[in-house]
Amino acid sequence: MREQYRSEDFVERDLAADPMEQFARWFRQVAVGGVLHEPNAMIVSTADADGRPSSRTVLLKQYDDRGFVFFTNYDSRKGRELTANPYVSLLFPWHPMARQVIVTGTASRTSREETVGYFRTRPHGSQLGAWASAQSTVVGSREELTARYEELAARYPEGEKVPAPPHWGGFRVVPETIEFWQGHANRLHDRLRYVREGDGVHGGAWRVERLCP
Repeated sequence: MREQYRSEDFVERDLAADPMEQFARWFRQVAVGGVLHEPNAMIVSTADADGRPSSRTVLLKQYDDRGFVFFTNYDSRKGRELTANPYVSLLFPWHPMARQVIVTGTASRTSREETVGYFRTRPHGSQLGAWASAQSTVVGSREELTARYEELAARYPEGEKVPAPPHWGGFRVVPETIEFWQGHANRLHDRLRYVREGDGVHGGAWRVERLCP
């Protein structure tokens, strides 16, 4: 299967000075008009201490000049792998617009205050689900999982405050590189990558480089 991408050139003069502003520009474009289902869906790739990789789709919940934030069970496979090896890659596959954004960086846990603040905004059922599911572990049946959920629903009925699980929280990915990929005909895609120079925690300048497709 093959497709010829047809889009306008994406050149250096079109870029924002800061990659997070460039990400915000593209994200606003893909988020309007219902072109994409869940435009904040991203593929998170991690590796264990031995370098064995794994990937899954997660929803981006926040982004700013500090990085990209998502939430998960810290005891899940990705949570355990990021604890052992903080290097991570994010991929936003915006195929209908022939665009991708690829992020590499390091992940660290958000503060407990940030986690609790976000947990309070989740639907009641999602709050219960965070307790009911021992994410990434083997479960005997769907019925067993449902029974856990129903027990929690009886303990915390709608309107009752559900505490944030201690094993659940956010990761913030601080980017070291952010690549913006725009598809074109004949595989002559535009790939413009920001690379952080200096200390990634305390800022630092960004340089832009063009990659061959």
